[in-house]
Amino acid sequence: MSRTAQEQENLDLVLRMFAEVLNPMDSSAVDRFISPDYIQHNQMAEPGRERLKAFLDTIRKQTPQAVHDVKRAFVDGDHVTVHYHVRRWPGDNGWAVMDLFRLEDGMIAEHWDVMQDVVEGGPNPLGPF
Repeated sequence: MSRTAQEQENLDLVLRMFAEVLNPMDSSAVDRFISPDYIQHNQMAEPGRERLKAFLDTIRKQTPQAVHDVKRAFVDGDHVTVHYHVRRWPGDNGWAVMDLFRLEDGMIAEHWDVMQDVVEGGPNPLGPF
């Protein structure tokens, strides 16, 4: 099944957001990607776009070497799913993360996520990626 032009735009926007906001943890770039009415479903995060900016600023200070290594991304209509590896510092096993974004009017309007620790030596020899 091929993507529509709109789906490709949605996927491209989310991947640019990773490159320009999440990887550099650049709160000043948030307004280019995130809707003013942004809905956050992560129960550990405060709601709203301004709180996201403050969170990015805090994380940048705490873990300036963090990376968000995208492994795969999928698009279905106005939803984009991204599977990636967060490492907070060199040598960190980090987290396996899946984000689900809903886009509206060319911006990210809503976000859900799930995370798990990346562990070594568990019973399953296959990694999370």
